[in-house]
Amino acid sequence: DRPFWIDRYEVTNEQFDRLNGAAVNPSNWTDPQRPREMVDWYEAHAFCQQRSARLPTEREWEYAARGPDGLIYPWGDEFVEDAATHQSNSGDETADIDSRPDNASWIGAPDMSGNVWEWVSTIYDTDERAAVFPYPYRADDGREDLGRTDVLRVLRGGGWRDDNTNLRAAARYRDDSLVNPTYMNNDIGFRCARDY
Repeated sequence: DRPFWIDRYEVTNEQFDRLNGAAVNPSNWTDPQRPREMVDWYEAHAFCQQRSARLPTEREWEYAARGPDGLIYPWGDEFVEDAATHQSNSGDETADIDSRPDNASWIGAPDMSGNVWEWVSTIYDTDERAAVFPYPYRADDGREDLGRTDVLRVLRGGGWRDDNTNLRAAARYRDDSLVNPTYMNNDIGFRCARDY
């Protein structure tokens, strides 16, 4: 319901280093065009702020991935084995950004499915609190409160370890231990967004 910009690509190691990103842990794979992983939510949030941007909201991320037609995958409604870097074809590692042909979303953003999960700004509800921030979304209900440190945050997009179920554009991380904002792993990265 509001226009926004979102990075075409996941933030790369080269961008993270060139723009002075700060993270406690080094990236597992250091090739310049690989997505920067091993960042927690706070580190991703700080990097986007440093660029005069922000993490996308979950609503924005999903719209960029699925489009007005509500596609199942960013490229369409059928799973295409080679369209994303995932469990069956990753060789147990990330790939350079934009290295899979025909996997871009309707806005031209590649890797919104596979390669690395992506942090978004949105608070993730556990089942016990589902009535507070239900999925799908309600606007302006407090789920974008960036000041809260007592909450879990959402990851979207699936990663190189995942099967096609987690590569669906509507998939979100559900394991509470893995969406703690201080959690980091070699299959979690991010992209930034900003208001239009």
